[in-house]
Amino acid sequence: MTGLSNPTLVLNDGNSIPTVGLGVWQTPAEQTRQAVEAALSTGYRHIDTAAAYQNETQVGEALKAAADNGVAREDVFLVTKLWNAEHGYDKALKAFDASAKRLDVDYVDLYLIHWPMPEVNLFVETFKALAALRDEGRVRSIGVSNFAPEHLRTLVDGTGVVPAVNQIELHPRFPQQELREVHAELGIATEAWSPLGQGALLSDPTVVAVAEAHGKTPAQVLIRWHLQLGNIVIPKSVNPDRIASNFDVFDFELTAQDIESIATLDDGTRLGPDPRTFNWTG
Repeated sequence: MTGLSNPTLVLNDGNSIPTVGLGVWQTPAEQTRQAVEAALSTGYRHIDTAAAYQNETQVGEALKAAADNGVAREDVFLVTKLWNAEHGYDKALKAFDASAKRLDVDYVDLYLIHWPMPEVNLFVETFKALAALRDEGRVRSIGVSNFAPEHLRTLVDGTGVVPAVNQIELHPRFPQQELREVHAELGIATEAWSPLGQGALLSDPTVVAVAEAHGKTPAQVLIRWHLQLGNIVIPKSVNPDRIASNFDVFDFELTAQDIESIATLDDGTRLGPDPRTFNWTG
């Protein structure tokens, strides 16, 4: 396998995050440990989970196994997220304790508010709890997920703290140009979930044509597209061969024409909930 040298991005707090990680959203608990171990053995050093995914325990088991095989905990950038039912200062602190216990770690590298929950309207108070966890050293970096521009501005105004990361739905059919511009203005790193359009883009003729031109897979082309836009990307897979293939994206570049072709796929298709209206706590 060639090209396995994962660059990092320096966040606004000075910490560095590997630009390609393994996401475990919708990965069954019984398959999570194997997937994470496969990723770490391939060279991934960034694992993204969440309390809501119900697989933090298995991620922690994989980290312990990896440590026994020479991949130290401090070499892995570990991300988890606070679920919607746990907004509020004290609840957020308790939720982090529960996640850390399931992961069996002393700290996480990045802790995110999973959704803003605008009707609940406690995300400012919740982020203050995350800042306290950071100040205690239990979290290295703090950020958010699925925050729209108005949520970000309210958060910064209310806390004086700029999130290090906003993890959002982002793929060629929904490139989030306006939100990425706000991130650039505020100094927030953009991290893409569903970066392959939940698989729907893998058979798109435009993507397939670019892949054939480079001798790469459609997934590799899409991941490369994200990287060249400056995004952090967390493709999900439980297949060891695909996990490895998704990481083999550092030895080629898309041309300007490739980028222009892929840009034509933007049709505003959102696959997940709209954070302005999503307030589910189940």
